[in-house]
This record gives sequence, C-alpha cells and structure tokens, in this order.
Amino acid sequence: MVTTHQFRSFLFNFSHVTVSNCGCVCFASSALAASVCKKITGRLTSAIAKQEDVSVQLEALDIMADMLCRQGGLLVNFHPSILSCLLPQLTSPRLAVRKTFYFVRHVFSVLPLMTQILHTGLNHIRTTFLYQPLNAKSIYRTIMALGHLVMSCGNLVFIDLIEHLLTELGRNDNMSTTRTYIQCTAAISRQAGHRIGEYLEKIIPLVVKFCNVDDDELREYCIQAFESFVRRCPKEVYPHVPTIISICLRYLTYDPNYNFDDEDEDDNAMDAEQNDEDYQGSDDEYSDDDDMSWKVRRAAAKCLDAVVSTRHEMLPEFYRSVSPALVCRFKEREENVKADVFHAYLSLLKQTRPAQSWLADPDAMEQGETPLTMLQSQVPMIVKALHKQLKEKSVKTRQCCFNMLTELVNVLPGALTQHIPVLIPGIIFSLNDKSSSSNLKIDALSCLHVIMVTHPAHAFHAHVPALVPPVVACVGDPFYKITSEALLVTQQLVKNEITRLTTVKGQILQALQGQCYEAVTRRSVKLFFLFAALTLIAGSPLKIDLRPVLPDAVPILASFLRKNQRALKLCTLAALDILLRNYRSAVTPVMVDAVLAELPPLISESDMHVSQMALSFLSTLAVTHPPSLGQLAGGNILQQLIALVRSPLLQGGALAAMLDFYQALVATNSPGLGYMDLLRMLTGPVYSQSAVLPHKQAYCSIAKCVAALTRACPTEGPAVVGQFIQDVKNSRSTDSIRLLALLSLGEVGHHVDLSSQPELKTVILDAFSSSSEEVKSAASYALGSIAVGNLPEYLPFVLQEISSSKRQYLLLHSLKEIISSASVSGLKPYVESVWSLLLKHCECQEEGTRNVVAECLGKLTLIDPETLLPRLKGYLLSGDFLKTLEDPDLNVRRVALVTFNSAAHNKPSLIRELLDSVLPHLYNETKVRKELIREVEMGPFKHTVDDGLDLRKAAFECMYTLLDSCLDRLDIFTFLNHVEDGLKDHYDIKVKANSVKQEFEKQDELKRSAMRAVVALLTIPEAEKSPLMSEFQSQISSNQELAAIFDSIQRDSSSANMDSMDTS
Repeated sequence: MVTTHQFRSFLFNFSHVTVSNCGCVCFASSALAASVCKKITGRLTSAIAKQEDVSVQLEALDIMADMLCRQGGLLVNFHPSILSCLLPQLTSPRLAVRKTFYFVRHVFSVLPLMTQILHTGLNHIRTTFLYQPLNAKSIYRTIMALGHLVMSCGNLVFIDLIEHLLTELGRNDNMSTTRTYIQCTAAISRQAGHRIGEYLEKIIPLVVKFCNVDDDELREYCIQAFESFVRRCPKEVYPHVPTIISICLRYLTYDPNYNFDDEDEDDNAMDAEQNDEDYQGSDDEYSDDDDMSWKVRRAAAKCLDAVVSTRHEMLPEFYRSVSPALVCRFKEREENVKADVFHAYLSLLKQTRPAQSWLADPDAMEQGETPLTMLQSQVPMIVKALHKQLKEKSVKTRQCCFNMLTELVNVLPGALTQHIPVLIPGIIFSLNDKSSSSNLKIDALSCLHVIMVTHPAHAFHAHVPALVPPVVACVGDPFYKITSEALLVTQQLVKNEITRLTTVKGQILQALQGQCYEAVTRRSVKLFFLFAALTLIAGSPLKIDLRPVLPDAVPILASFLRKNQRALKLCTLAALDILLRNYRSAVTPVMVDAVLAELPPLISESDMHVSQMALSFLSTLAVTHPPSLGQLAGGNILQQLIALVRSPLLQGGALAAMLDFYQALVATNSPGLGYMDLLRMLTGPVYSQSAVLPHKQAYCSIAKCVAALTRACPTEGPAVVGQFIQDVKNSRSTDSIRLLALLSLGEVGHHVDLSSQPELKTVILDAFSSSSEEVKSAASYALGSIAVGNLPEYLPFVLQEISSSKRQYLLLHSLKEIISSASVSGLKPYVESVWSLLLKHCECQEEGTRNVVAECLGKLTLIDPETLLPRLKGYLLSGDFLKTLEDPDLNVRRVALVTFNSAAHNKPSLIRELLDSVLPHLYNETKVRKELIREVEMGPFKHTVDDGLDLRKAAFECMYTLLDSCLDRLDIFTFLNHVEDGLKDHYDIKVKANSVKQEFEKQDELKRSAMRAVVALLTIPEAEKSPLMSEFQSQISSNQELAAIFDSIQRDSSSANMDSMDTS
C-alpha cells in the first residue's frame, strides 16, 4: 500500500520532471516564462524552507537553481524571499541515514570466507554514508542556487548575502558549517567575481586563518576559494597573491602519511609491501581510504596553476619560488595530483614563451636575470625529475612528461642538447611499449619531432640506430595519426642528414614504399606527410636513387593537382619541383605533358601561393626540359600568366617567381616565345587600349616583367628603351602609355646603365609637369630608379635639381628611392652632400615635403649610423628623444609617438627598459582635452574640430603595439582603464586608426545589430526591472551615438508592429 507521504513524494517528483521539461520550452516564450516563474516560486521557497521531506527539498532546490540560471532577472521581486529560504539550508542539521550501513554489514556477515571484502566494503560504506550527512546534496544544491542568484540579484540582496557569510565565518560555531560557508563564498566568486571583489579584504584573512585549522577538507575548500578569487577577481586579489602562493607551496608538499626520502624510498616501498601482506590490524587504524591529504595537494596545484596563468608580471618570482617546488613534486604518488602539478608547470612555460616580435629582435638581450635565463638554469633539475617519470607504468604520467618537454623546447630551443642521451631511452620505451596507448605514441613522436627540429643534428647521431626501428614501426601503424607523426620524424632524420648508415636508409625507404602504396590507393590523410618526407628525401645530399619509382609516381602526382585540397596541391608541386631538379634525366616528356595539362587552373589570383609554386615549377622546367615549353605559345598556361601579371594582387613571392619564369622562358629561344613576342603580349593591351588596367600595381608588374626580359636579352635593350622615351615624349600618347613607359624605364635603368640616352633626363623632368598625378609619381620613381644604375651620372644631377628647381617634392621622392635602393658602398661618397641638402629643407612650409625629408634622413642615417646618428640626436632641442613626448607642439608629440610606435614594433629591446618613464606620458595623451576642441563656422553651419584627435590615435596605436611586444612590462589593469576611456572617445578612436571604409561600415552594422537585440530583449515582460538591463539602458542613453541608433531602431520596430496590425 502506498502511504500519503510516498504519494506526495511521487507527485512532487512528477511535477519536477514536468516543470523542468516544460521550462526548456516555455523559457523560449517570455510571457509564459514570466507567468510560470511567478506562480511556482512561492511554492518552491515554501517546500525548501519546511524541510519535511529531504527528497522533495532536493527536487525543489534543483528547480529553483534552474529557474535562477535561466530566468533570474524575472524573479527580482522574489530574490529576498529566495535568499531567506536558502541561507538556512547551509546549516541543515539532518544527518545520515544509518540503515544503509547496517544493511550492508548484515549482508557481508553471512559471508565468513570473505573477511577481506567485508573489511574493504565496510570502510567504503562507512566513509561514503556514515560520516556523510544526507543533507550534503541539499547543501550542494543550495550553494548552486545561491551562485545563480548572485548573477541577477539586486545590490541590496547581494550585500545581505555577503554580510551573512562574513558574520557566520567570523563566528565559526561549527566546523561543518564553516566548510559550507567557504564553499558558498567560492561559488559566489566563480559566478559573480566582479561583485565580490570589493569584499576580499574582509574575506581573505578569514580564509587564511581557516587554512591553519587541522581539517583537510576545510583546507581543500579554502584553497579552492583562493583559486576562484585569483581567476575571477584578479585586480582585487593582487595584494594577497604572495600569501596565497605561500599557502599553496606549503600544502603542495602536504603528505603527512608518506616519506619521500630519496635514499630509503625503495627500501621503504618494499617494507610497505611486506607489511601490507602480513598486516592484520583493526579497522580503527590508518588506511589509504582515510587519507584526504591528496585533495589538499591537488587544490594547491590547481591554485598555483591559476596564479601562474593570470600573473604574467610575476614570472621572475615564480621561477625563484614556484618552479623549484613544482619540479620537486613531479614525484607525487597520486596520479591525479601529479597531472595537475604537470599542468601548472605547463602553464608556467606557456607564460614564459616570449612574444614573436621579441624573438625576432636580434638586440633583445637584457641584463641580469630574466625568466628565460632562470628557466635555462633550471633545465638540468627539470630533466632529472622527468627522467624518472618517463619509464613510469602510468600512461598519463608519461604523456604529461612529453607535453612538458615539447613546451620546454618551444620556449627554449636547444635547451636539451646536453640531455638528449638521458631522454632518448624514455622516448624509445614509450614507442616500443605494447601497453602504450595511441595518444601516448602520438605525443612521444610529436615530442621527438619538436626536439629534433629545435636541436642540432649532431646531438642525435649516436642514437640513430636505436631510434629508427621504433619510428619505422610507427610509420607502418594502421592509425593514420601515428603514421603522420612518424613520417614527420622520418623527414627530420633525412633533413638533418643523420641517416648515413646504409641499413638505416634501407629501413626508411622500405617503410616509405609501403606507405606510398597505401596512401595512393586509399587517398588517405597520410599523403600530406608522405609528400613532405618524399620531398626532403628527394632533395637530400645523400642522393638516394628514386628513378625506379618515377614512371609510376609522376602521373599519380599530376592527378593530385586537380584535387580540391589546397595542401595536397602545394605538397605535390613541391615534390614535382624537387624531382625535376634532381632527377631530370629520368623525367620523360610524357611525364612533363601530364603535369602541364593540370597547371592552367592553378595559375590564378585566387590563390597566390599555389600560383607561386606553379611558376617555380615552370621555371625549373625551362631549365631542365626547354623543348617542353614550346607548347606554351598560344596555350592556356600563357593566357593565365598574362592575366596574372595584370592582377593588382601580384606582389611579393609570386611576383618574384613570375620574373624568374620570364627570364627562364625567354632564354629557351622557343618559337613564338622570343623577346619581342613576349614583350608584345605584356604591353600590347596598354598600347592598343583593348584592356583596361584599373590598378597601378598592374602597370608596375608589367614594367618589372619587361625589365626582367631586357636583363635576359641585353642586346634588345637600347631599342626598347629608345621606344619608351619616344612614348613619353609623344604628345598623342595616353596617360596609360606614359605611365607604363616611365615605370619600364625606371625598372630597366635600375639594373642597366642608361647614361647613353642623352635626352632621358630632360624627358623625365618634362613629365613632372604632366596633368596626371600618376604620371608625375611614375616620373619621380623612374628618375630615382635610373640613378641607382649609374650614381656618378645621375645623383649629382638630382641634387642640383633639388637645389634649383621648384619641384622639390617629386625630386625628393626620387632621392628617397636612390637612398633606399642604392648600395651602401656606392652612396658613401655622397653622404655629406646629401645630408647638407636635406637639412636645408627640414623647415619647408609644406608638411608633405618635411615628411619626405624625414624619411630620407632616417634611411641615410642607416648608411653610416656611427657618424650620423649622434648628429641627428643633437638636432633635438633637449638632446633626448623622450623629452619630445613632452613638447608643447602637438605635431612634435604626435611624430614622437609615431617614432616610439615604430621602435616598439621593430626593436622592442630599445624601449622595454624605458616604459616606466614613458607610459605615464603615453597614457596622458589618450585623454580628451577640451582646450583642443574648437568650433569652425562653415557658412550657416558650425563644425567641431578636435585638434587632439590625431595625437590620441597615435597614442592608442602605441598601446596596441605594446600589447604584442612588451606585454610583460605593462600593468594590465592600468592599461585597461585607458582602453576603457578610449571606448568612450570619438568614433575614430574606437576602431583602429588605419581602418578602411569597409571596417567602419562593419562596426556601424555591428552596433545596429546589438541595438536590435536590446530592443528585442525589452519586449520581455518586466525586463526593465532587471538591474543589469536598467544599467545597460542608462549606458546607452549616456552615449549620444548609441542613443540615436537605439531610438531609430525603436521607431522602426514600432512602425513594423503597426503595419502588421493593419494588415491582420
């Protein structure tokens, strides 16, 4: 028969399932959600407060937590009553039900032959039930509900909760309730760290005090609370970080029931085993089931992980105190704790890895101890600790070791050179161990590959015979990820030229042969890694004979060029190119034709990297198989090449590959592909005006190709140069023809002496008077580039024209081109005369001219820095560049910030030690100054002009650069305060200063989308009662720009609603 109590429990459980499932649906409907929440909240709080039935209470807490998580904002009016019913649950007196214990003991008592099982089972049940109150679940769910409550409750409710917790923690009546309150505080911190931060000054001393209480469970909760404070309240917890570190280091080694004496460790272990076999003690004495200290150690390791991950500025201190302690705990006996210790050290290594800009700076050498130098000094200690762990039975431990080693060599390349003999046996052990998992083998191979890439080849020579067999075995593994990692190791073995033993080469080639067949037949992922290995083997100085496989391999490789996988195309082109270079005699015309048939679709502006690789292959083909290119005349490949030359995207490596190809192609003397044929193909559309070239880059690319052809055929040069000069002189020539002719003259003159053309100077100077700005710019470039080809002839002429002519701006650009492109030895005799001339134009009235002079002075200083840099510095009024940041002239400060930004980007070592004195000035320039804002009348309108806008832009650009290059030298909270001010500044400040129009439009659309979302949220009943929504609305109203967008969207939404009503 079902009792009334059981029936009521059944009904409540049924209601819980119904409400929970319906909640997922009804919460999507705002009106229904509001109605449901209001109707059931009162009943839920009543069920929680009565404590008549624990199961009912637990279900009610679950529903309440779910509601607060999903719709906490709708329950604002109920928050005080919810808090008042939840707080008493933290001290619920209901204890465990002992019947479970007695029942299990009775069952085991009828099994006299299983006394050991009885002993183990009773200990487990005793630990699990007898001393664990049933209200633990209730307390846990109450804490979860409170955590969700603080995310949406008002400030008064939050203050009441915190004051209650502080009062109860200060009272400390009962150790059990104290543990609960500490857990609750940590949960609140995790969910609402931004709110609890201001109370940490009162909370942390209490938590520190409880850490000294002899209660392992309480210590664990205290340290977990510290971890939460560190992650969620980084600014407020900062003064207490040293105390937290000290506590964590103390309890990281807290293992009162174990002796780690290195000398007696083995003996103690053997004695312990013997004692375990013989021991027949009572249940009251110590056993591992009673040991809770490992939880304290795990919490300490996790807390140190949090500290290390969030306090980058304390790295030196971490290496003095935290790093040695973590390394010593690699011997931790509890596997889960050991994994957390390894993870904490991994976080330390990741924080130590310097920024790429810092690594790229060759002068980035600091005096004294740095995190990198401190880590370097600790490498022997780390290796010694890891060496013992690499042969542990635990797969998880070995994986942690390999991850550690991988990260270590990424931070300090070459750091393990002296320790390779110690580490290799551990790697081989994991590769050969039959119990090793696939992930362990992958991690071991990945670690080995990274070590080989970052260390000199000679360090591995003695270990090749031992390494190759397990690596080759992994190449044949059926799991493709293991094979891929093994192939990467194999290619590194070949690349480092350490596989000189014939037997080793045979093993590798045999493995590759099997993988080639499988990869080709199955089209598997292994192809990418296989081609990488094959490419390195084909290019190796070992001259391995691959000719027997080429007849089958080349057609298969050609077929891969039509696949959609970009990586596969790149690997295939690289493999074909190296095979063509090193095995030209074995590559037949039939093989070449098969590849050429697949090339046209690859030569396109849609993928410049693939195009570059295809052009490199064609250049190699022109050298190794010239007759094969005869078929290009009139073919699709040549049409694609011409189209690519006209693309505005052609530049960099792809353009260089194009120039190399044209030089190689014209040298083949193929019919229809001679100098004049190719010249007409390149320039014909411009002269016939049959094709429009809208971008200047297309003219530059054509001009470079013309110069490349002319360098390859010097006998054709004078006639072509003469024709270009006539084209510039001809009054009937279009601006496009003049532009191409001038650019071509400049490119040819850069490499060929054109002093034999008597009228060239006059023609170019006359072009300075053209009505087209592009023609004038091309003439300026042409004069400077031609001068590079013969400095004694043209540089004095340019200097004379600058002194006497009124066209200094264009002529100074010509001089800049000369200084930028000419050789140092060629320019040195003219440095003094150029320097004097530039100084005369430093005070020119036109800012554009002054900027060009500044660029020239900077580039000229690099030619003789020992002499010219002191002079340049002397022209500063104070003699100190940093003083220019305080100059009263706005333009001087702006240019000083631009210079500082350049130094931070290119040579961060120059400014890292100066940041303490520079940052206050930099932050000061981010502020809006009302005295620099003025109104300008433009007819009937008034326009506001902010003279400090450009200065603030330059300041924020500097801050952006410092984030990348000097992050460890910044106080991130002070930095973020100024960033926050910038987000309230002018529209141009909010987005990057060099943003293009499309980026501005995207930002506008993002703002409109955000405002549309806010308008939709406001349709939820009583949404305006949410404190977060109210605060958000006030922020929108205080911002004039956002308020205008918001009002516009509200009007559009209202009119749309009216239209829908009219049509219904």
